[in-house]
Amino acid sequence: MKILLLGNGGREHAIAKALLRSASTPEIYTFASAKNPGIFPLSAAYEICTEKNFGAETGFRALQEFAKKHAVDFAFLGPDDPIGAGAADALLQVGVPSIGPTQSLARLESSKGFTRSLLTKYGIPGNPEFRIFHNLEGMAEWCEQLKGSFVVKDDGLCGGKGVFVSGDHFDSSSEGLAIATEILQKNGTVIIEEKFSGQEFSLMFFADGNTLAPMPVIQDHKRAFEADTGPNTGGMGTYSYRGNLPFLTEQNLAEATQIAEQTMLALEKECGEKYIGIMYGGYIATKNGTKLIEFNARFGDPESLNALTLLESDLVEICQGILQGNLAEREVRFAPKATVCKYVVPEGYPTSPVKDVEIHIGEIPAGVETYYASVDEREGKLYLKGSRAIAFVGVADDIADAEKLAEQACQAVEGAVFHRRDIGTSELIAKRVEMMGNLF
Repeated sequence: MKILLLGNGGREHAIAKALLRSASTPEIYTFASAKNPGIFPLSAAYEICTEKNFGAETGFRALQEFAKKHAVDFAFLGPDDPIGAGAADALLQVGVPSIGPTQSLARLESSKGFTRSLLTKYGIPGNPEFRIFHNLEGMAEWCEQLKGSFVVKDDGLCGGKGVFVSGDHFDSSSEGLAIATEILQKNGTVIIEEKFSGQEFSLMFFADGNTLAPMPVIQDHKRAFEADTGPNTGGMGTYSYRGNLPFLTEQNLAEATQIAEQTMLALEKECGEKYIGIMYGGYIATKNGTKLIEFNARFGDPESLNALTLLESDLVEICQGILQGNLAEREVRFAPKATVCKYVVPEGYPTSPVKDVEIHIGEIPAGVETYYASVDEREGKLYLKGSRAIAFVGVADDIADAEKLAEQACQAVEGAVFHRRDIGTSELIAKRVEMMGNLF
């Protein structure tokens, strides 16, 4: 089995490790924008494409040539940008199916307006009150109608950094309106929607267009600094627990799954093709039930690190089930453990990170999985590249022990780096539980 892996981040390192645990002994052929020192030694071939996000026409031509050269059986698509730009379509042109949706279906992530409108059209629950603006007409009135409690969203892909929330990023309707106006003038579209109060969580699914197979429920931490302060990032860390999270109910998970299932069916009606790959729902539990924040059309990062570390079933078998449309017949099983993932990032991240600075990794405790992301390896030494560098996932029977393992691993990294020490701690989780309790 020859598998093309697209991407070079921590998520793709986790995918590569999981694929190579398969009994079918696959070979990994990596097509990437940079060398990942974790993925490189796992790959039978590794090609670096200098086209930004692989999304340019010439980048996809190189991707097609790489796939044909190595006669790969299928591709596993990692990052959002090439998925949104049509990587799956380009590979289908040369006879290679992908774990990842086509460009039309990928609008689930690449256009927030498309997804909000899709839920409205097909009567799917979970939407906020929202409006999509293509000009300034009515925008100020809508902000006032929402009484200053709203969210401003860039319609396109922004790496998790195109969302602005009242109370976090602006304090008045006029400030929010100014942000919305700037986005509108830059991109031609902006979405303004009501703000939900509650606790966010991630629920990812394997999808074959007929069946969704859920992964463990996970909570991400987007803010850069402890106590959920500072600018948004791609995700500073995550945690999961056996079955559910302490502040969620089984009804929350059932409602989230229902939203995803109805969306998968609606996508087929709207686009005329089945959704294939990973469907990742970002949800929020509120006093009025579970609401949808957004969908992503690929594995989350860091969420994939928790989920794939726990995956006990054969990932290649799952991929074959997705591609053959018989996922329901495949085993999808995760270890009944807790995980805590923490990302070590460069000082100054995300606004002005240090780069090309050497770091050293000491002894990593047993029970921790290490995933390389934005680091460079030269002459046996590791250097920071400016984004999230290395993720450590602690695995244990309970969250407290998993957190201690992840923290110990982070402390073993020496250099100009920092991490969020509070992710997975009992104090932070207790605040989440208290916050949910106060809603009712």
